[in-house]
Amino acid sequence: MVSGVTLPTIAATVRRRLDEALNHGVYPPGTRLPGERTLAEQYLVSRSTIRAALEHLEREGRLARSAQRGWFVPSPTVGEPPSTLQSFTEMARLRGLRATAAVLEQRRRSATIDEAERLGIPPAADVLALARLRGMDSTPICVDANVIPLTIAEPLLTADLTDRSLYDALESLCGVSIHRSAYSVQADAAPADIASLLRIPAGSPVLIGREIAYDRSGSPVLLGFNTYRGDAYRFEADLYRAS
Repeated sequence: MVSGVTLPTIAATVRRRLDEALNHGVYPPGTRLPGERTLAEQYLVSRSTIRAALEHLEREGRLARSAQRGWFVPSPTVGEPPSTLQSFTEMARLRGLRATAAVLEQRRRSATIDEAERLGIPPAADVLALARLRGMDSTPICVDANVIPLTIAEPLLTADLTDRSLYDALESLCGVSIHRSAYSVQADAAPADIASLLRIPAGSPVLIGREIAYDRSGSPVLLGFNTYRGDAYRFEADLYRAS
């Protein structure tokens, strides 16, 4: 029962079978279900029975629907609580999910003029360029690119950062703790290479997060450029009127 609604016996049986299919990954997060007519034929019931089962799963938060996509399995949604800085791994853990990270780039290079200025380091100083595909369970969520001064990040050049929190690695391997982040978010369309990594069509909505992270002394530690699936990230903030 959800919100005082009880399904008829046949629809309840279909709902359980659909729920089992979701639990076993037949329809992974972010994927679209077959049409109602196809599902009705598959389960040998009427379309009205299928719709009742689907609507029940929607009320439980298991499914969602839109005019463009029909019925689909929602992707996990990440986002820091207002005014709270959390790592991607911490956000996943709070949702009972496992954070993953596949390394796309991990190399030494020279800082650009803009990077050097924002990090407060000499022009062309060595930095670590680190890019990873972050996910929760089996769902890709974000392409996470970071630039860190090599004076800080040298131990990370050869460290295995697969499925590891960058914040934790900075603290345990480099002795640096992230205390504050200046963060901005804007909407954009996914280019083909990023869309392929995130398993979304090219041109799909994405959210671009740009950050400068600081340690407790106020020194800049890293630059971040994060591309989130538009259906998988929520940004929250506490806003106050100027006095």
